[in-house]
Amino acid sequence: MALRRFVERRGAHVTAHSPHSGHRRRQNRTPLIAAAAAGVLAVTLAAQAALASGESGAAAAPAGARALAVPRTASEVRLTATRRVTGVLDGARTRFTGAGALGGDGRQAGRTPLFELADGAVLKNVVLGAPAAAGVRCLGSCTLENVYWEDVGEHAAAFLGRSADAVYTVSGGGAADAAGTVFRFDGAGTLTVRDFAVAGFGELVRSCGDCGEQFRRDVVLENVTATAPGRELVGVNGNFGDTARLSGVTVVGDPGRDIVPCQKFEGVTGGDPAKADAGPDQVNCLFEESDVTFR
Repeated sequence: MALRRFVERRGAHVTAHSPHSGHRRRQNRTPLIAAAAAGVLAVTLAAQAALASGESGAAAAPAGARALAVPRTASEVRLTATRRVTGVLDGARTRFTGAGALGGDGRQAGRTPLFELADGAVLKNVVLGAPAAAGVRCLGSCTLENVYWEDVGEHAAAFLGRSADAVYTVSGGGAADAAGTVFRFDGAGTLTVRDFAVAGFGELVRSCGDCGEQFRRDVVLENVTATAPGRELVGVNGNFGDTARLSGVTVVGDPGRDIVPCQKFEGVTGGDPAKADAGPDQVNCLFEESDVTFR
């Protein structure tokens, strides 16, 4: 059995922002609702509505609500300082939250992360609750395996390696309630996100549009489920040669197809990046229409 945590937000509007602006916590969010459920990961609006309406005293879930199933946690740890990881850290289903300097709102820019991973480090089997500060920071190649964010703070993870050979892998897991960017790609190299679910987000992955030092960045999405509301799955800088490869992507709860699978920008080293074209072009956005299913 797994503990299903439903993270709900009233309304489906996601506020536009610059790629790395600070995030403010929205008001009037409903509390987390826990319900027993089978399975490791599912993102389904229909199931959420049915469970919410069936719970004693609970109102039906609003149209913009999101559902994220999170494995039942075995223990709870509050971090008051960033935990630095070298090698492999297997959390064994531990739920981590921030406290003290890592507590508070969790959405202001500049907050420090709960975890900082050295080059080559692995973080797996953990749940990041709220507040999660700035989530996870990878200083070089890293692997995040079965990591769940119940309520994304400033962002879920940032990838900062400077080598073109850096490889960042997010395998399994999921994230909910991201006002802005889930995975911030500021460094160089290749970021692969596979077998992942996101529910309520601005961008799933954003290649930094205004970093003082820019790199070419490659993004791969494989078997990803994204539940509305959301804005973009991937944002890349066409002028810097970024690429995004998408396959097996499913978008849920977006009948108007407002979520853009791949948005191109004109990246800058200062100021605001300008939006360019969107959609597959076989130059920067490397996928076919059939690689993304809306349902």
